[in-house]
Amino acid sequence: MAWIGTNQSRVQPISAGIGTRSDTAARTFLQRVHFFMSLGLATTGAVALAVVSSPAALQFVFGNTLVFFGLMIAELVLVVAFAPIAARVSASAAAVMFFSYAALSGVTFSVIFLRYTMGSIGSTFVVTGGMFAGLSIYGAVTKRDLTSIGSFAIMGLWGLILGSIVNIFLKSPMLYWLTTFVGVVVFTGLTAYDTAKLKALGANLEAGESQTKMALQGALILYLDFINLFLMLLRIFGSRRRD
Repeated sequence: MAWIGTNQSRVQPISAGIGTRSDTAARTFLQRVHFFMSLGLATTGAVALAVVSSPAALQFVFGNTLVFFGLMIAELVLVVAFAPIAARVSASAAAVMFFSYAALSGVTFSVIFLRYTMGSIGSTFVVTGGMFAGLSIYGAVTKRDLTSIGSFAIMGLWGLILGSIVNIFLKSPMLYWLTTFVGVVVFTGLTAYDTAKLKALGANLEAGESQTKMALQGALILYLDFINLFLMLLRIFGSRRRD
């Protein structure tokens, strides 16, 4: 699913020099980040609904294993390549990459509509949105240094990736639920940590194309945090379809 490779796009945007030069600049930057992230989520949802509403699209994506896994590999490549490529291209090109990733995620994301009821998907999305908003606000306003939380969450992310890969072969229900609950903790911590780091980064950025590109990188980071938190919560609260 989408979370594999999440950490790859996290490094470059938050590794820049950070400071507290301007609270206004930081707030404006975070608003742009959340705006792009919201548009990305909307794109993913719209594409997912379009795919699940089309029998031909469903057959093309899920009727051939090579196509489905090819799409997932393309997602991973886009995540890994986004930060270094976005740093060199125009803001418009970076935006095309971001929304292409969001649309591609929507194609693979459509599988949840085949596994879970619409009601449980909607309610879990609302719960995730509430949690994400609270965590993001905390990360934006706290004066506490969240570095230790971020380090713990990133280590947990690598453990989560390893455990999920192992469970592809073991198919252990216990490991499945362990990675699910660990995933909720990991992406909860990352949401607050990433927001705090992006706020600090935004305080040092001048308005212009470079700020837009960094906002897109930040949007991808928070987009991935949201999507993966949603997927973990859906495992817990989602109701499986019976048809």
